[in-house]
Amino acid sequence: MTSISTKQELDNLLVMTAQENASDLHLAVGRYPTLRIDGRLIPLTNKEMLTPANAEDIIFSILTDEQKESFIRTKELDTSYEFEEKIRFRVNVFYQRGYVSAAFRLISSEIRTLEDLQIPSIIYDFTAASQGFVLVVGPSGHGKSTTLAALIDRINHQRYAHIVTIEDPIEYVYSQDRCIINQREVHSDTESFSTALRSVFREDADVVLVGEMRDPETISTAITAAETGHLVFATLHTNSAAQTIDRIIDSFPAGQQDQIRAQLAGNLLGIVSQRLVPKIEGGRVPAIEILLANSAVRNLIRENKTHQLDLVINTSADEGMTSLNSSLANLIKDGQISLENGETYSLDVNDLKMMMQRR
Repeated sequence: MTSISTKQELDNLLVMTAQENASDLHLAVGRYPTLRIDGRLIPLTNKEMLTPANAEDIIFSILTDEQKESFIRTKELDTSYEFEEKIRFRVNVFYQRGYVSAAFRLISSEIRTLEDLQIPSIIYDFTAASQGFVLVVGPSGHGKSTTLAALIDRINHQRYAHIVTIEDPIEYVYSQDRCIINQREVHSDTESFSTALRSVFREDADVVLVGEMRDPETISTAITAAETGHLVFATLHTNSAAQTIDRIIDSFPAGQQDQIRAQLAGNLLGIVSQRLVPKIEGGRVPAIEILLANSAVRNLIRENKTHQLDLVINTSADEGMTSLNSSLANLIKDGQISLENGETYSLDVNDLKMMMQRR
């Protein structure tokens, strides 16, 4: 049985995480509880270092008996935790060197708009489509879920549709407006992403959110869903639009790649790749690459010439496309981020330097 003091200890840490506007709380044996604020790890040295027993007690205080049993058996656990219906966290519990550790990701209770997030509003155009495939990509912890939530909530308030989300775990909780929104959590409401996606075809869904595409079966089913009349939003941990296309194609055996390439070329609406870059005045701001699937993009995908996609992005600003370096250069020019941080987050530093010289 969990002691009240142990549970209270964790709740106090979670409240502090929210109050300090931290993105994450880390609990690890032999370390102080640690917050991540604006991308930097800040140890809470006014707290006690975590011992093996203390760490386990604190982390286990929010787990059900079933979750504890599953964690001990599989050594991993993804879940969510809501504190007094005010603060919500995505939680990953894991073992390291035999000790129980955890990472808590703060999920805002408020679903922010693209304008609030300083993300180009042209991305809203995706929400008006009746069908197609939209990908929001980037490294872990760089706001993909937040951007997707803004898009889904836009549909919720502007269209009459049935939205099904498939997540592991559920992050943002939507207040249903014009839409019916069914949120399914992997392991609790369904066995897997691919199983839930197959069920979408029988659930009269209009819009589908796939929290993460982890395997070829999920990717293939998501593309098929877009092909058969659904508007599908999904994420991948990739660095750019071109790399995303390559990752999807390369995840399939050689004999299937032409078919997947053709399906992707026919159904892709666009790819948004984002980074959250530390601002000079504190906080973080998104740097965004936007690929819109026009006829040139579709042909390059179909013909396996993804290495030319960057050129299309760079020459299609009038259509709303933008490269990551162009976004970084604008942020540097506007005085929001430093040149040093711009170069840190750029995928082509020489190109960024030449771009800055022209401005």
